[in-house]
Amino acid sequence: MSSEKAQIAVTGLAVMGRNLARNLARNGFRVAVHNRSQGRTDALIEQFGHEGEFTAAADLPALVEALEQPRKIIIMVKAGEPTDAVIEELVPLLDEGDIVVDAGNAHFADTRRREDALKAKGLHFVGAGVSGGEEGALNGPSIMPGGSTFAYAALEPMLTKISAHVGGEACCVHVGPDGAGHFVKMLHNGIEYADMQLIAEAYDLLRHVLGLSATEIADVFREWNSGDLESFLIEITAEVLSQVDESTGQPFVDVVLDQAEQKGTGRWTVQVALDLGIPVSGMAEAVFARSLSGDVVRRQAAAGALAGPSASDAKLDVDRAAFIDDVRHALYSSKLVAYAQGFDAIRAASDQYGWDIDLGAMATIWRGGCIIRARFLDRIKEAYDRDAALPSLLVDDYFKDAVVSGQDAWRRVVAAAATAGVPAPGFSAALSYYDGLRAERLPAALIQGLRDLFGAHTYHRVDREGAFHLDWSGDRTEQSA
Repeated sequence: MSSEKAQIAVTGLAVMGRNLARNLARNGFRVAVHNRSQGRTDALIEQFGHEGEFTAAADLPALVEALEQPRKIIIMVKAGEPTDAVIEELVPLLDEGDIVVDAGNAHFADTRRREDALKAKGLHFVGAGVSGGEEGALNGPSIMPGGSTFAYAALEPMLTKISAHVGGEACCVHVGPDGAGHFVKMLHNGIEYADMQLIAEAYDLLRHVLGLSATEIADVFREWNSGDLESFLIEITAEVLSQVDESTGQPFVDVVLDQAEQKGTGRWTVQVALDLGIPVSGMAEAVFARSLSGDVVRRQAAAGALAGPSASDAKLDVDRAAFIDDVRHALYSSKLVAYAQGFDAIRAASDQYGWDIDLGAMATIWRGGCIIRARFLDRIKEAYDRDAALPSLLVDDYFKDAVVSGQDAWRRVVAAAATAGVPAPGFSAALSYYDGLRAERLPAALIQGLRDLFGAHTYHRVDREGAFHLDWSGDRTEQSA
C-alpha cells in the first residue's frame, strides 16, 4: 500500500480493469483501485499487491481523495447505463481540470455526449479504446484515446508506457477529439469480425472440399503464418484447430457449438457505416453470419428440407496443394478488402466530425497488442505515408498488385464454394466489392430509371449537369427537375 497520493485510479475490477491496474502498477505508477463489491478490491491487493504501489478505496469518495490533482480516473465497467451511473456519482466529487477516462467498449456517440456534458462542468472526458483482451490489458494493449489535447498530454506518459511497443514505438496515439478514440476502436472490432469470418470460411472450405482434418488445417495455418498472412488471428487459429478435447478425444473445434455470439461492436460498425454511406460489406456479412449461426429454429427447419449438392459433388476434383494455395490468396485478398473498407469508414467519420484522424498512425498502433495485429499493417502505414489522401488502400501499388495477382485464385475459390454448397459470404462479398470498385459502369443507371418511373425521384445524365425526370405516364418527354 502506498503512503503517497496515487497518480491514477481504476474503478471496475473485473478481469480487464484488474489487469489494467496491475499493468499501471507494474510500470511504476501509483494506482488507486476501487470496485463496487469490496471483495474484488481486496482480492486484487491480496494477490497482486506486491506488483506495485496500490491504494485500496472502499468507495468513490475515498478513491477521489486518494488521488493527486489533476485527478485521473479510469472507468472499467460495462458499457451503457452502468458507465453513466458511475459518471453521475463521480462527477460531483471532482474539481475543474480533472480527467475521467472510459476505457470500455462504449458507443462513440455516447462518448461524444459524455464529453460534451463533462466539458460544461470544467472536466475532461476521454474515450479510450483498449484492444488486446485480458492479456493485452496486463502486458501491453493497443490504446486508442480520444478527447482533449490537454487530457492526452496528462495521460500520455502513462498510456504510452503501458501500451504494447513495436520497433520501439508505442501502440498508443491521440486519435482525435471527443468520440474519435472509441470510433476507431469500434472499427477495429468491425475489422476483427470480418477477419475471423474469413478465417472460418477458409477452414470450412479446406475441411469440406478437401476433407482435411482439423490437425491438418492447423498445419496449413501455421505455414500461412510465416508469410504475408502473418497475424495474431492466424496464429491462434492454428492453436484452436490443434486442440484436442480432453473428455472425448475429438478435435476441440468439433465439440464446440456452432453458434457464434457477439457483444455489439460489429453490429454498431455496420449501422454507423450505413449512416456514413460507406460500404463495409465484409463486416456486414460477418455480423449476418453470426446471426445466422445462432438462428437455431430456422437452421433446424431448413437442414431437413432444403437440398444442396450431394456429398460426392461437395468433394470437388481439385489438386490439394493448388486449392490450399488458392484459399490462401482468397483469404489474403478478402482481408485486404476488409481493412480497406474499415479505413474508408474511419476517414468518412473523421471528415464528418472534424476529427482529423491520421490513418497511417492508426495502422501503426494496431501493429502490436491488439487482436487484429498483422504483418501487413506496416504496408498500410507506408501506403498512407506515400499518400495521406489515398482514396482507397486497394489502389496503392502494393495492395493493388496483391489483389490483382490473387484474383484468379479468389474467383476459383468463390466458384468452388458455390459448387460445393459451402457458405462463403465473406469471400463472396469481398470479391463483389472488388469487382464493383473496379467496374467502369455499374447497373445503378437502371436503378435510377426505376426510381424515377415509380416515384419521380429524378435521375442524372452522363452528358450534362442537373437532375431530370421523364413523363413516364404521358408522352415520356424529359424535364429538368
